[in-house]
Amino acid sequence: MLRATLPLIVAAACDAPLRPDTTVPQRDAAANPSPAAPPAPVSAATLFEDVTGLARELARAAYRPPGGNLPPALAGLDYDQYRSIRFRPEAALWRGAARFELQLFHPGFIHREPVRLHLVEDGRITRVPFDATLFRYEGRAAPAAGAGSPDLGYAGFRIHYPLNDAAIKDELAVFLGASYFRLLGRGHVYGLSSRGLAVDTALESGEEFPVFREFWLVRPAPEATTATVYALLDSPSVSGAYRFDLEPGAGTAVGVDARLFARADVAKLGVAPMSSMFLYGPNRLARFDDFRGRVHDSDGLLVHTAADEWIWRPLGNGPDVQVSAFPGGTPRGFGLVQRARRFADYLDAEAGYHRRPSEWIVPLDGDWGGGRVELLEYAVGSEFNDNVAAYWVPDEPFGAGDERRYRYRIVMFDDRLAAQTLAAVERTRIGWDALPGAHDPPPRSRRRFVVDFAGGALSAPDAPRPIGVLEASAGEVSDLVVHPLPDGAGWRASFRLAPAGREPVALSLYLVRDDRRLSETWSYVWHPDHVRQ
Repeated sequence: MLRATLPLIVAAACDAPLRPDTTVPQRDAAANPSPAAPPAPVSAATLFEDVTGLARELARAAYRPPGGNLPPALAGLDYDQYRSIRFRPEAALWRGAARFELQLFHPGFIHREPVRLHLVEDGRITRVPFDATLFRYEGRAAPAAGAGSPDLGYAGFRIHYPLNDAAIKDELAVFLGASYFRLLGRGHVYGLSSRGLAVDTALESGEEFPVFREFWLVRPAPEATTATVYALLDSPSVSGAYRFDLEPGAGTAVGVDARLFARADVAKLGVAPMSSMFLYGPNRLARFDDFRGRVHDSDGLLVHTAADEWIWRPLGNGPDVQVSAFPGGTPRGFGLVQRARRFADYLDAEAGYHRRPSEWIVPLDGDWGGGRVELLEYAVGSEFNDNVAAYWVPDEPFGAGDERRYRYRIVMFDDRLAAQTLAAVERTRIGWDALPGAHDPPPRSRRRFVVDFAGGALSAPDAPRPIGVLEASAGEVSDLVVHPLPDGAGWRASFRLAPAGREPVALSLYLVRDDRRLSETWSYVWHPDHVRQ
């Protein structure tokens, strides 16, 4: 019999060549400490090697936090003031010289550790000094005008490209804060965030947040449709050199080459991490007084395992911290997905949750070794806070002095990947397994689960009745029934769960016919304590 994977409940390139005489500008040791002298001249072929050399040298020296020398007029900005500082679009870098343009973010507010930006263009590398004339200081932000010096740096940058309309350069990507960056495909609005690296996520010792300290932005040729960015990452435990190759389109993709160096022992390394928000959806008991049916940037984790199993895990929102693991060899892919894409699902005309992108990670270079995809979920009460993270955790320890390289591809998409040919989970519903008005109803801990599948072989008009395969790690499951939905809209599998006390229950369910898997695996962890009496 085909078997499913139960989740483990863990715990609460340059278009213009560089001339051989190109040099990397000298760094300010206070803001970006480097244990060595400025590197020798570089060429296009060696630029990434030089950034890698900087990362390696950083890891060999004691960690020095980035300088927090913002003037008081910038460090004291509140949210509204900071939002009133706007980059002048007519001042965009590369304007008129390439299909891509750069706009910069002003330092201040919570962005108190400015990063250094360098332009790689016309065969030379030049640093971008801070320039207040690139910004408009509106309203209460006016006192901040001119507060910065040329040595200050910027908070980050965003890349524009004619993504949706050949005549308009829309936002394509933004790098802002720690090692966070966000990407858009055609028709998308910003939602979940990517990260360069996650360190010690969901450990009692506390999470460490690496930061991108410097960027090298390579100006593409005038008609080029790809752009390359190099970055230097640093943290108390890890330093790293990154190369990002951006390919805008309907499914914007980014090739990532990450070279990591351990300064200290890392308890948990999180590779290709992403963060998102799930406030509520129809798979949870209602506890939000809101006219909207759903509020989330992502509604599920999708994993394509090394064993060719597709796993779908609906997301939740507390009430506690939950970490689930999906172990095995290097996955074929994983990511956070926004599967519900109709406006009617959300009824939010401003936030545009139905247009939030999904993100897929595809490991390259074959084998990353043993490890696990890990999912972190915790409780939040506001849609303005992320509470979901997903990343790959290798089994092999990453100790002080170790070096490691990870290459992967990030792909932005809507609700479904072309490689997904199996029927997918359309919806998950959970409720009290009691008949309305029953004289002697069962305890509220007894749950009725309803899981609907659609697509793939199940969409054929003459599709034979599938069989459900259900597993549970604890408690008792019963009354598993599979039947077609009206109008050929898919198939429904429903079952009853009687938990064993307060013990969490890991569940998996999929559909088969003649020992042939017809659907992805629905995976869930039910906590009896989540039921409000």
